Amino acid sequence: MELPKVALVEHYFDPQRIEDIPAEVGKEMQRLRLQEIKQGDSVAITAGSRGVANIHIITRAVVNELKKLGARPFIFPSMGSHGGATAEGQLMVLEKYGISESSVGCPLRSTMEVAYLGEAADGYPLYVDKYAAEADHIVLINRIKPHTKFSGPLESGLMKMMAIGMGKQKGAEYYHRAAVRLTFERIVETVGLEILQKCPILFGLGIVENGYDQTCVIRALAPDDIPEGEKTLLVIAKERMARLPFDQIDVLVIDQIGKNISGTGMDVNVTGRNRDILGDYTTGPQVKRIFVRGLSEESEGNALGIGFADFTTTRVTEKMDRKKTYINCLTAISPEKGAIPIYFDTDREALEACFMTIGDIPVRRVRLVHIKSTLHLSRLSVSEAFEAEVSASDKLRRLDEWKEMALGKNGNIVSPFDS
Repeated sequence: MELPKVALVEHYFDPQRIEDIPAEVGKEMQRLRLQEIKQGDSVAITAGSRGVANIHIITRAVVNELKKLGARPFIFPSMGSHGGATAEGQLMVLEKYGISESSVGCPLRSTMEVAYLGEAADGYPLYVDKYAAEADHIVLINRIKPHTKFSGPLESGLMKMMAIGMGKQKGAEYYHRAAVRLTFERIVETVGLEILQKCPILFGLGIVENGYDQTCVIRALAPDDIPEGEKTLLVIAKERMARLPFDQIDVLVIDQIGKNISGTGMDVNVTGRNRDILGDYTTGPQVKRIFVRGLSEESEGNALGIGFADFTTTRVTEKMDRKKTYINCLTAISPEKGAIPIYFDTDREALEACFMTIGDIPVRRVRLVHIKSTLHLSRLSVSEAFEAEVSASDKLRRLDEWKEMALGKNGNIVSPFDS
């Protein structure tokens, strides 16, 4: 099989980031004054299942500031059905992100039990983690970013964490089902507003990351300011997020997908491809074939998102934990995202299948892009067909010479991102 020539390319984004994260967290929390806290008050702090940059540092900083005010903080997993929908599994997810009792300096309390808070205006029940419901105060911490299931003024962030994450599997499953009828945008906003009224939310800490997966904005929001404040942060997040720099791609090779990378394993805002009961859609870029080579260790076998791929490897299917994947897919009303595509023992065979199904295109003209994951886009390996576009862009710089894509003796790609 003839392979295209490729080269490593540097992809530049806005480099602005926060240098001293604990100091920024302290400044933002002090700005709110937080006079509601009394000596000895318990404070439940959310911890999600996404791979948020510096999340253990941010969480510890919040814990330390609360302790200075005389509070007794604790962490509770706020991730719906993730971690296999078990209390132990969710603690394991947090440990992967560096969040443990020793690292953040406070207890972790994990349960799948929920408290029933009554009904929302649309008639559906409101559920909140049992430990959080019993606390004197609740603090929300989450990254603000475009969602992979819907588009609106409020997407993935603090409001969604209140609606989906804090409701554990019971709430997450119910709200996903209700979203088919009411829309996800409506569910996130209305449930979030109900939780703000019924729960002792102390504040929310919104985080925005730049294209290098670095923390660039940290904003503390008082409860009444969360809905509008999050909308403002989402605009910033959309401006700062990393995207692929090409509109037309024949073959997209992805080294890893996983829940730490995106809620859908691979970020559909990057790949431009989505399949969902709420509506199948394709945005930019236009990608003909997606080949997924691996599943991240941090995903703990959860392969949700593999259904977006056209081809994958036996390695991925063997690493896949069907129970975790199926629980997450069914809870999210997304069985199509767990569908296993055609898979091969070697990358060579998968590449052959890609080239065979993109049309009558000479290998030298195949527009191939190879990335580590949809979260890591500052380094790309691209085929020679992109040479003119790379040369013309002030945000792209070729780092080496064009050379044939490397395969090892085992028939698998020698990834330029492994070193």
